[in-house]
Amino acid sequence: MMKQISAMLLAFGLVFAAVLPASAAIDVYEFESAEQEKAFQNLTATLRCPKCQNNTIADSNAELAKDMRQKAYDMLSDGKSEQDVVDYMIARYGNFVTYDPPLMLSTIILWAGPLLFVFIGFTVLVMRSRKTADKQAAPELEADEEQRLKALLKEMEQQNPNNDGKVK
Repeated sequence: MMKQISAMLLAFGLVFAAVLPASAAIDVYEFESAEQEKAFQNLTATLRCPKCQNNTIADSNAELAKDMRQKAYDMLSDGKSEQDVVDYMIARYGNFVTYDPPLMLSTIILWAGPLLFVFIGFTVLVMRSRKTADKQAAPELEADEEQRLKALLKEMEQQNPNNDGKVK
């Protein structure tokens, strides 16, 4: 009898544990007009959750996203426009909350910086390779240097008449 009761309690506990996540709270908002509801849906679908980073605030279950949804609802209920809500969210959380941040100096540096480093590196590489190629080329001798070289070679031959390559 005791085994049956403990088995039923275990089964009930497993069923309860499986059903518990399904009973999560769902946010329900009452709107005065269909335009407000559409604006709210647009906002929650276009604003990014700063905690989840790649989810919209509509898709996120984070507390921060819930707070952002509530603030958007409150502002829309107070008669604010969608742009007012977006401006408030940007002022509070930064440009990261929008999926298309405005073009600013910081974003230009972010995108152009790596390209600039590649360009500078390629330029340095080309300049260095040209310098080594110039050093490897045989230099042209001027007329007086050529005459001096011939005189030195003639002097070496006079010191070593048997031409075995050794200077005495």
